[in-house]
Amino acid sequence: MGLVLRRASWAAVGALGMGMAMAAGQQGSAGPRSASAAETQQALALEQQGQWKDAETAWRRVIEENPRNAAACGQLGIVLAHEQDYPGAEAAYRQALRLDPGLRGLQLDLGLALFKQGKLEEAIAPLKAASHAAPAEAQPRILLGMSYYGLAKFADAVPYLEVAVKKAPQNEGLRGVLAQACLYAKQYECVLEQYKVIVTANPNSAQADMLAGEADDGLNRPLDAIAEFEAAEKAAPQQPDVHFGLGYLLWKQHKYAQAAQEFELEIENDSNQAQALAYLGDTEMKLEETAQAEAALERAVKLPDAVRLAWVDLGIVLAGEGRNDEAAADFEHAIQMDPKQVDAHWRLARLLLAEGKRPEAQAEFAKAAALHAKQDESLVQQMTPGK
Repeated sequence: MGLVLRRASWAAVGALGMGMAMAAGQQGSAGPRSASAAETQQALALEQQGQWKDAETAWRRVIEENPRNAAACGQLGIVLAHEQDYPGAEAAYRQALRLDPGLRGLQLDLGLALFKQGKLEEAIAPLKAASHAAPAEAQPRILLGMSYYGLAKFADAVPYLEVAVKKAPQNEGLRGVLAQACLYAKQYECVLEQYKVIVTANPNSAQADMLAGEADDGLNRPLDAIAEFEAAEKAAPQQPDVHFGLGYLLWKQHKYAQAAQEFELEIENDSNQAQALAYLGDTEMKLEETAQAEAALERAVKLPDAVRLAWVDLGIVLAGEGRNDEAAADFEHAIQMDPKQVDAHWRLARLLLAEGKRPEAQAEFAKAAALHAKQDESLVQQMTPGK
């Protein structure tokens, strides 16, 4: 299991994407669209003066007189977007596209309105159309990269984010998002390439050190990964996840006493860090510090983002204390969280067998055996050339 820390929130990435996109081109990229009549000229004049509410009223009058005026519908969308009425802008753009699918800039405007609403899946098609229509424009590619990132389609996001980084090579935040996308796409060399650029500009970037550490872990270079996280910890001991990341890498190396110290430091920074509490409990259990393990695990399972490991380990601790009903409930909770994992089925089966519930135990053992078989088959398939 590789080290993957919590992904940047979509809100933060979306804000960064909007800043980049707007730097590449203004809302309403098509500019004023041609139409006729005095009311149209008045509406355009109101737009130029930034009188958006009056411009909206004027465009609605134009459309009322001629409902098939695609240009007016598109301009209404631009005005509504300036008023931050993105659902209204979306409706206006869609109406304009129905009337004239070839109207310049409409696909980008629609994609931008959908992006701002967080409708990332819907934004992909119009943004792709805009990108094909204007290959030299960076704005649709930036928005495509951010949309794919927000949808957790990281491999798809990478090439578009690379375009965005080329457009703004000094933007460390954007480069960090590209590095994260590369990490989640398991393109580890790409992560390290971005890391080198970031640390050249900012040698004390803890986030860059952490990304490099995650990439080194993915490349099965544990000592390099630990060194990167130690550097990050030294540079920014309050950085979220820095102690957890180092603790997790030490935990993988079976250095449990050192790992426990790091998990405790993470919890000092954030008392509700569910992963740190779960792994602290697991580590204390491995160190045979049962009371401390139980205390950490009890805290971990009460958190809304509790990880499955906490429920499995708590079940193990309680079973060791003879609290079988509580232990069985914890194993069942872990199974509900991910029924494809073997450990909880196997632990529950052993517990049921010890209680003389042989049929129930055999059913759980059978599930565990079936999952082992599936995992073995998957591994064989992965190691077979051409599969």
